[in-house]
Amino acid sequence: MSEKKLVEEEVNFQKSDAFNLTMIPGAFARKMRTCVIWQLIRFLIINIKMIIVVGKSH
Repeated sequence: MSEKKLVEEEVNFQKSDAFNLTMIPGAFARKMRTCVIWQLIRFLIINIKMIIVVGKSH
């Protein structure tokens, strides 16, 4: 039942061209967002950047 509602909402969202201001990600972006390995790499990069910023302030 919730799947049917989700599909109906997506169809309604796509029909409203006047208010459709959001970008829908492509296949590559969706895969990168769900890839656990890539998320771990991004997590480490962000943490290293934070350590550098905090280190400069002390």
